[in-house]
Amino acid sequence: MRRSWLFLVLLTPLLAVACGPGQVAVTTEIEVPDPETEGAMVTRPLAELEIQFLPFDRDVVFDSMEAAFGVPEPSIPPDLLAAQNEIAEAQAEWNRAEATWGNGRARLQSILDEMEPLNQAEPQYVALFREFQDVEAQVARAERVKDQAFQRFSELQEGYIARRDSMRLVMDQWADEAFAESFDVFALKVRELGQPIVYDTTDAQGYTLTDLPPGNWWVYTYYEQAFSELYWNEPITVERGDPIPLLLSRENAEERPIF
Repeated sequence: MRRSWLFLVLLTPLLAVACGPGQVAVTTEIEVPDPETEGAMVTRPLAELEIQFLPFDRDVVFDSMEAAFGVPEPSIPPDLLAAQNEIAEAQAEWNRAEATWGNGRARLQSILDEMEPLNQAEPQYVALFREFQDVEAQVARAERVKDQAFQRFSELQEGYIARRDSMRLVMDQWADEAFAESFDVFALKVRELGQPIVYDTTDAQGYTLTDLPPGNWWVYTYYEQAFSELYWNEPITVERGDPIPLLLSRENAEERPIF
């Protein structure tokens, strides 16, 4: 009798694991230009990013609705995409120039701080003074480059905004009509499958650990950038046991232009 009781005590945790939910450990991160080192990249977590876990493939649903609507999605004119890319490059050039200018100004202040306790007759003071003159000239050149880059970026953007807004209106109107029933279709899929759409949000490290019933799921989220969005709709199979790791990064994202 005592052995049977002991067996049940030992078996209870195993039964809880076997009958409990599975877990998905999602990590979200992307590489971005390092603001402190020109030309270098640094990995940043995507914090406060909403993650949706759907028991069906949302892309298939939208593809079916578009096919049923009968009118294809408006295509973005190639010259508008080219203009968008040109603006993005101009903005990146301006950001680089601004960083160079800012680093130069920081070095000037650092030199002044080093010179302050020194006597003007000391060799170190003289060397620092000469460096200050060289850096000061570099900062002046960097400021001109920065201002020119900003002017080019502003001019390109000014001519682009009106066309972008017009195209956005056309695309929004099409989407409103083509996907008017999307809420109802999603609700129907949830009822048919008997599984809800589960929502979670990444923490400051771009991480979330979510409980899900075993089965097939799709992990959906997106991250907006200046001129595009990173879109994820990743299929996973959830099983009980150890958490299933899923990394969302640029490597497995679909990059889509936005307006």
